Amino acid sequence: MTTTHAQETGSFAGKASVAEFLALLALCSAYIQGPLTKVFDFQGAVAEMNHFGLAPAPFFAVGVPIFELAMSALILSGRLRWLGAVALAIFTLMATFLALRFWEIPAGSEHSAAMNGFFEHVGLSGAFVFVALVDLRKRARGK
Repeated sequence: MTTTHAQETGSFAGKASVAEFLALLALCSAYIQGPLTKVFDFQGAVAEMNHFGLAPAPFFAVGVPIFELAMSALILSGRLRWLGAVALAIFTLMATFLALRFWEIPAGSEHSAAMNGFFEHVGLSGAFVFVALVDLRKRARGK
């Protein structure tokens, strides 16, 4: 793995090696792809917000994608990475408890899928917390 930092090479806002940037991009990929899908299918986005009981649905259909893209941009740019990561960790946990309530689903394949998705999202939230902690430690060391 390369240890050349962007500050030395002039890329990635001086905050991450190429491997670190690609890992962060992978971590943020759902928070980039999802909003873009909502932008190109706004009626679908409104229907999704209605499905989850978020009102007013058009407000959430606009606000959620903006939030996801903005927090991903913070993470990928390295500017306030910790803040973007904490925000997406909290957002992911909230959305998970809203959308994947496996305990309310009778036993069977739908229950299993929801339970797997729930714990995958808990893990994703943990990864964002880890990113935030690493960034805060780097800031404390002055790097």
